[in-house]
Amino acid sequence: MDTAAQWGKVIDHTRCIGCHACSTACKSENEVPLSVNRTYVKYVDVGTFPEARRAFQVTRCNQCEDPPCVEACPTRAMHQRPDGIVDFDKAICIGCKACIAACPYDAIFINPEDHSAEKCNFCAHRLDVGLEPACVVVCPTEAILVGDLNQPASRVAELVKRGPVAVRRPEKETRPKLFYNGAHQTTLDPIAAMRPPGGLFMWSEQREGAHAVVSGHPNHGNSSAAAVLAYDVPHMAPWDYRVSLYTWTKGIAAGAYLVPLFLVFLGVIPASNALWQWVAPIMAGGFLALTGLLLIWDLEHPKRFYFLFTHAQPKSWLVRGGIIISGYGAVLAAHFIGSLAALPGLQRILMVAGVPLAVLTAVYTAYLFAQAKARDLWQSPLLPPHLAVQAVLAGSAAILPFTPSIAPRAFIPLLGMLAVSSLIHLLFVLGEGTLAHPTAHARLAAWEMIRGRHARFFWTGVVLLAGGVLAPWIGMAAAPLALAGLLAHEHAYVQAGQSVPLA
Repeated sequence: MDTAAQWGKVIDHTRCIGCHACSTACKSENEVPLSVNRTYVKYVDVGTFPEARRAFQVTRCNQCEDPPCVEACPTRAMHQRPDGIVDFDKAICIGCKACIAACPYDAIFINPEDHSAEKCNFCAHRLDVGLEPACVVVCPTEAILVGDLNQPASRVAELVKRGPVAVRRPEKETRPKLFYNGAHQTTLDPIAAMRPPGGLFMWSEQREGAHAVVSGHPNHGNSSAAAVLAYDVPHMAPWDYRVSLYTWTKGIAAGAYLVPLFLVFLGVIPASNALWQWVAPIMAGGFLALTGLLLIWDLEHPKRFYFLFTHAQPKSWLVRGGIIISGYGAVLAAHFIGSLAALPGLQRILMVAGVPLAVLTAVYTAYLFAQAKARDLWQSPLLPPHLAVQAVLAGSAAILPFTPSIAPRAFIPLLGMLAVSSLIHLLFVLGEGTLAHPTAHARLAAWEMIRGRHARFFWTGVVLLAGGVLAPWIGMAAAPLALAGLLAHEHAYVQAGQSVPLA
């Protein structure tokens, strides 16, 4: 049997009085700024007056045995120690927020003072010198217990093996090492309790805005028991409009190469045509460069962007995506040089690498989103082909205005490609809106996208992309309609995926 220490924690809610002493001690010990928390206490009122009670949940990092934040982190800033503690290294954090998107427990945040990711780390600096975490020391009822799960005699190991303990969101298969004893299910399930009317919480009012994630279920809640969220801290979505815009520019970058190449293969235009020689590498390269700039702009530490390569953690799809984009950019640069030097043979050779790299550029975001294990809407197996269709749609619309002057024979085929790809895209969207989603979180995210906070962008996208379907009849006007509609859809999809409360 492995005797190496494996730290675990039990929150005993049969003892917790909701005093917030743990939150205060944590802030003091770890110098956590205002507006963010490594640990806090959530209140849920269960039942109806006069038979009602208040349930508490001490909320913090779950110290997963299989932590999705570690796999998603591109620089190993989030890492797992041999004793099981998931710790962080601010010196190599680039502030990409992938760990926040991946955490199913909303336990990670960006420190507003140093702009790096942090969370509860078991007060590892205290454990290393034989001291208990600050929250354990200060708890007046000894409701917080920390111990070695590999030592059967420890109180934590005994409670975990013999007691009726529970974990949060076991369906995520992260194997948390934070266990709750006696916690009410309406606190463990982040959407079990209803959101209070008007967003008014005890002692506080929830932050509003497009980037805020308001706690509680906006409708009926996910519990048969009457439950209303009484107190929670503000939560924010990790990725904003820049990520929505990045998915759009990346689709254009991929499609602007693939669509002209497809026209060459079909014999619609010769390989010597300017659409293939000049428009494809310049437009694809330009939008690919814009994609890279958007990704760097979204970082909390943009000057550390090169850590993506110098401190690369190869399991992260941010790292893999960076390699794919770099390779695709090199192919486009070589293609442009081939056009300048009149080397059609070079361009034919480049197709061997250019086609798979362009396709991967279009679809790798599906795997990046899937690595965000917390976001159920993004876990669709149909997302890779959907992104490939979007690349064809975006590429067709982007190069359409150039065809009357430099490739008139391609104008009608391009209108057909735009119409067909727009129609297929709308069929994917129809499936997203009408097929049953497998989890309550995915259903709520879809509701927020179609009928909730992000419905305005969603339906704008649907209406504008209907113009893409009508491309053979409305001609050039379909191109800006399709591109604007695709951008609106991307924003609705990206933001709705982050709109569901996780804690």
